[in-house]
Amino acid sequence: MLDLAAGLLDAGAVRLSPRSPFTWASGLRSPIYCDNRQLLGFPDLRSRIRKALAEAAAAARPTLVAGTSTAGIAWAALVADELGLPMAYVRPEPKKHGMGRQVEGPHTDGHRVVLIEDLISTGGSSIKCVEALRHEDAQVTQVLALFSYGLPQADAAFRDAGVELKVLATFPELAARAQEKGILDARDMESLKEWRADTVAWSKRHE
Repeated sequence: MLDLAAGLLDAGAVRLSPRSPFTWASGLRSPIYCDNRQLLGFPDLRSRIRKALAEAAAAARPTLVAGTSTAGIAWAALVADELGLPMAYVRPEPKKHGMGRQVEGPHTDGHRVVLIEDLISTGGSSIKCVEALRHEDAQVTQVLALFSYGLPQADAAFRDAGVELKVLATFPELAARAQEKGILDARDMESLKEWRADTVAWSKRHE
């Protein structure tokens, strides 16, 4: 059975540091940093993730699997191969040169698509990819991600877009595993709860 929360921690794909926060590209301070690309370097874990993703995707009865550029591409390729389906990938924005395409690969019009994402933060880039697929007359049945920070703004974004979000590992599961492993204590757990409730206010307090 896949315990991705533990796998994320063991592989070093997720790092938690509430008392010495990370700085995201947005400039916000955060107690968590996630790089799921690290998981590709662990063949056994990668295989179990592939099977879990494929099982979840198959339940949505897709006719095509798409991955978000760039981190979702590898996982989408693994899932598409597992299910014997065509695969495409999607950029959050169209290319600035060449054909100016946003969706690369086979034509997606008329297809039922599951979009594979590695990580959900606010959900903004994923929704842009969903919109790009819909613009090409694809029916996006589900966004399937390895992990989500579980932020309220992400929940709202997917709800407003009318697309289901399914994740293999949730933030509460990750925090619980981290506490079990002695990475977090009760004070850290409270800090993470405050961060998820209001990331901007938390960031300002920790500048």
